[in-house]
Amino acid sequence: MRSAALQERRNRQILADIVRTYIETGEPVSSRAISKRFEETLSTATIRNIMADLEDGGWLYQPHTSAGRVPTAAAYRFFAQEIASQATLSVEDRDWIRREFKAATTSEEVTERAGHVLAEVSNALGIIVSPPLAKTVMEHARMWLLPDGRVVVVLISPGGITRDKILRPSRHFSQVELDATAEFLNRQYSGWTLEAIRGDLLQKLATERERYEGIVRSALTLCDPAVLGDESALRVHVEGTAQIVGAAEFADQAQVRDLLGAPYMSHDQVQGSLGVLGPTRMHYERAITAVAYVAQLFSEALNKI
Repeated sequence: MRSAALQERRNRQILADIVRTYIETGEPVSSRAISKRFEETLSTATIRNIMADLEDGGWLYQPHTSAGRVPTAAAYRFFAQEIASQATLSVEDRDWIRREFKAATTSEEVTERAGHVLAEVSNALGIIVSPPLAKTVMEHARMWLLPDGRVVVVLISPGGITRDKILRPSRHFSQVELDATAEFLNRQYSGWTLEAIRGDLLQKLATERERYEGIVRSALTLCDPAVLGDESALRVHVEGTAQIVGAAEFADQAQVRDLLGAPYMSHDQVQGSLGVLGPTRMHYERAITAVAYVAQLFSEALNKI
């Protein structure tokens, strides 16, 4: 039992070394290359046998008979989940990322800086995904009446992020009614998502119609996610497209894998997610640690704005 556990640990370490070597070189990995960097003294023949076992298990494949081995998608997943996820961010990357964020003073600048950093560390795409409108947290609402009867609705989220829409409601509103509706929403629902606000307004309309009917109907007319826009749509900010043009790894779409992402917070609410989208042959240890740190700084920056 003890020797079997040691064998398993040794196989996992060799697999990690193969993935790491292939990420660095882009060339099929030979048993000789692994023997030079493996911490234990093993013959190339022993390592070659282990690599053959890993190939049989679906972790490696051999592009040519005389070539070394290349990691499969399963090997990359193993490496990202069990090896890279335990890595720590380098001091150099930590200092650089902090410098990048330091000069940002608006939510737009913070988003741009975060995307730039993620693109740089992954050498691919840095992606910031804002929540769909229905999931947006409302901190403050403002409304204005235009001369032609249209209404400007401005929703301010934590961190100063604003979304505005010009509506043409089915009935005429006065500015007094708009002020009263905005004041009601701000007093009752600051910190709620639009989805939750809509649900509570409908419940009030069903159970306390006489008390709330006028103001609730106004609020539903002016603050319903379905009225304000496509509630299923996500706002996506992408940086780094120039870096992937002509990159060999992106020539084959099968080489592009899932997003390495993390959620970001604002005032204790999950606001969205950020991450990187790149080829399977990516510096996972650097990318994963950077994504987590950028999510932390992104959340802190939004809370300060």
